[in-house]
Amino acid sequence: MSVKGRDELATLGRSFNEMAASLQDQFERLNGLSKVQQRFVSDVSHELRTPLTTIRMASEMIFEARGGFDAGTRRSAELLHTQVDRFESLLADLLEISRFDAGAAVLDAEHLDVRAIVRRAVDLAAPLAERMGTLISYVEPTEPCRADVDPRRVERILRNLLANAVEHADRNPIEVVVASSESAVSVSVVDHGIGMTQRQTEHVFDRFWRGDPSRARTIGGTGLGLAISLEDARLHGGLLEAWGRPGVGATFRLTLPLRAGVVIDSPPGPLERAHEDVEPVPVRHGPSPAALPELGDL
Repeated sequence: MSVKGRDELATLGRSFNEMAASLQDQFERLNGLSKVQQRFVSDVSHELRTPLTTIRMASEMIFEARGGFDAGTRRSAELLHTQVDRFESLLADLLEISRFDAGAAVLDAEHLDVRAIVRRAVDLAAPLAERMGTLISYVEPTEPCRADVDPRRVERILRNLLANAVEHADRNPIEVVVASSESAVSVSVVDHGIGMTQRQTEHVFDRFWRGDPSRARTIGGTGLGLAISLEDARLHGGLLEAWGRPGVGATFRLTLPLRAGVVIDSPPGPLERAHEDVEPVPVRHGPSPAALPELGDL
C-alpha cells in the first residue's frame, strides 16, 4: 500500500505493509525449505542405489545357497531377499516422486488402443488375485479406445489400482470396466471388499498414508503407489477418482483424454454405486475443477 502522511490510515498502511513483507518472507523460506527437501530426497535416493546394488548381489548369493543352511538361517536368507526387493521398490518410487516434484517427469505419448494396455495389466494381476482368492472380471467396448497415452505410465497406474483392489477385496470379485466417449476413455477398478469412509477417500492418494494402520499389508506395497498413480494421471491431463463405502467396497476410476489438451467434462466410466443410504461424495483428483457428473448404477 502506498503510505502518505502520519495519520491513522497511514499507520494502518505501514502495519499492513509490514505484515505483507513478513508473510512474503515466510513464503520464501517455506519455498526454499520445500526445494531443499525435494533435493534431499532426490540426492539420497540416488546415493542409495550404489550400496543397494552391492547388497542385492550379496543377498542373491545367500538366497541361492539357502538350501545348505539350517532352518533359522534359511528363513533369514528368505527374509533378507524379500526386504531387499521391497527396498528396491521403495527406492524406485522415491526417485519417481522426486522427478514429479522437480517437474522433470516427461510424457512419452503414443496413439494407442487403451484396451490392450488394460488387458495386459489384468493378465499380470490375475496370478496375484488367484493367490489371494479373488477373481478379476473384465468388460470393454467392442470398438477401439485409442488415445494419446504413455503406455508405461498408464500400465503402472492400472497395476497399482489392481494391486490395491486385490489387497482390500477380502476374496470378493473385482471388476475392471473400460468405457469411452467422444473426448475421453475411462478405466474403473471396482472391488466389493472392506471399502472406505469419506475421510479415507479424501486421503487415499496421500504419500505413505494408510487408511487402517492396524491392518497388515499382505502384498507389501511401498505406500507411494497411489500417489505416483495420481501424478501419472495428471501428467496425461487426466483424472484419478476414488469412491468408497465401508462394507460395500471401493471404486477407482482413471479417465484420460483422447487427445492432449482436451478438457474432461464427463468421465464415461462408472464410479458411484447405488445404496439404500445416502451416497458419500466421490473425490476427484486432477487438473479439472468441474463438478462430478451423476453416474448410473454399476
